[in-house]
Amino acid sequence: MAEERHLDPHCEAILSEYRDNLPLFEEAARKVYDVLKKTLDDAGLLVAALEYRVKSEDSLAGKLELKGGKYHSLKDITDVIGLRIITFYIDDVDKVASAVERHFDVDWENSVDKRKALEIDSFGYLSLHYVCKVPGMDYKMEIQMRTILQHSWANMNHDTGYKSGVEVPKRYLRDLSRLAGMLELVDDEFSRIRAELTDYRRKVRALVASGRLEDVPLDGDTFRSYLEMRPFDSLNKRIASVNQAEIQEVSLMPFLALFKTMGCDTLGDVADIIKHYSEGAFQIATYQIGLTDLVIVSSSIGPQDICIAFLLKQGSGKAGIKHMFDTLNGKSEGNEVIAEMIMEQANDLPFMNQQ
Repeated sequence: MAEERHLDPHCEAILSEYRDNLPLFEEAARKVYDVLKKTLDDAGLLVAALEYRVKSEDSLAGKLELKGGKYHSLKDITDVIGLRIITFYIDDVDKVASAVERHFDVDWENSVDKRKALEIDSFGYLSLHYVCKVPGMDYKMEIQMRTILQHSWANMNHDTGYKSGVEVPKRYLRDLSRLAGMLELVDDEFSRIRAELTDYRRKVRALVASGRLEDVPLDGDTFRSYLEMRPFDSLNKRIASVNQAEIQEVSLMPFLALFKTMGCDTLGDVADIIKHYSEGAFQIATYQIGLTDLVIVSSSIGPQDICIAFLLKQGSGKAGIKHMFDTLNGKSEGNEVIAEMIMEQANDLPFMNQQ
């Protein structure tokens, strides 16, 4: 049930204007949301949330009851339509703001960057508020942009009534101030770490491209970059040619864990294994598919048979082969059966008898 308000005729007229235009506000809010979503998607900006709302009649009436005299008409109220964009990182706020500026007419005089307004002893939350013209209407809207942590602080701020410090006893103010500082520090650290990781990945790609694989530690990022060089293509094509088969591409990232268990610390170690065990892998594949009518083979066949060849030559036995399949495909009883079959075939493979 809406709270009863006591409004003067001027404020009632503003409220009546709101009611008359409510369907238009709701339609405009949805359109602005759609434009923002497409803009962010096209720019490759991943955000935590994109929200919109039209101010409720009760909320507007409460605002008019408190300070209706400062508004000549509904056009002076800038947040009848409100949108909020919540980012993961603090430096993405400015990127989002740039996208907003390109698509909407920003009222700079009424827009507020609370990130710059805070003094050392101020309390509140950091965010960027743009007041923009509603497309196709002679009204304005507010677009808030802030990070997840800033949003958390804003919600806590609202929940506790912590604004100017008047309502909160001084013994709590210090703790709240420390919390605000911690959240701001965490926001900055997340952005710093992301920037350093981006720089690390750039350097890794350069090292991989240069061929200095022995200098590149083996991890998820480096292995992914290495796979972009398609190091198993030559072997896979050779194997597929046995049956004139088609190669079906699958992710080879599961082999990262396997190469690590095989003692690889760098991409150079992986490259050495590929170099020394590709011939054995081809022999294994030929033995297994040569008498079949397979017309499609997985792109994992090359790296899988390289690993089998390595494990056989290292004397890892059935247990080692089973562990390999457990690592790649998950544990199952069938992995032991396959390992037994491979061990039976091993004595017939020429590379096993070479020194």
